[in-house]
Amino acid sequence: MKDYLPDAAHPFIDVITIALQIALIVFVALLLRSVLHRLIGRIGEDKQLPLEFVVGGRRVVTFLLFGAALLLVLDRVGISGAVIWTGFTGFVAVGAIAFFAAWSVLSNIFCAVLIFTSRPFGLHDRIEILESGDKPGLGGEVMDINLIYTTLKENTADGDVPSYLRVPNSLFFQRTTRLRTRGPAVRSLLD
Repeated sequence: MKDYLPDAAHPFIDVITIALQIALIVFVALLLRSVLHRLIGRIGEDKQLPLEFVVGGRRVVTFLLFGAALLLVLDRVGISGAVIWTGFTGFVAVGAIAFFAAWSVLSNIFCAVLIFTSRPFGLHDRIEILESGDKPGLGGEVMDINLIYTTLKENTADGDVPSYLRVPNSLFFQRTTRLRTRGPAVRSLLD
């Protein structure tokens, strides 16, 4: 190849070769994508498949082809696919562990947002979380609603020191809640 190039291009032969290989990889990936998209479209028409199946098939093909092309391009540049795969799986594993470790906290925060927006109860309402329809459950006056807990002041006998329950917000969406209030039971966001 050196015989056909000018002398000024000789130091760049490696770069030109890699650039041509990358261009070829991208071209082949685009060509394969086009052919496979047409094939999936024809199969979808012939077999009268739902449009969602055809679109989903095309997206999967595109993802797989461009993922493989990206790995090939990175390999040509000198980055090993094994290193990328190891880094990716390590990152996913740490992310999954962190997500599951924080799941209950995230669930309570999401439920707090739902409580703030849907307003099933408000401050100073008397509520009771029922275990089942006939058994009494946790209950009291709502004193505070924060991102993790709702604080209930328990009903106590006269003269007793009041006790407070901190109920995780997610519990309100897992159990039936009885609401006792003087205000309207259905609230708008403007109330």
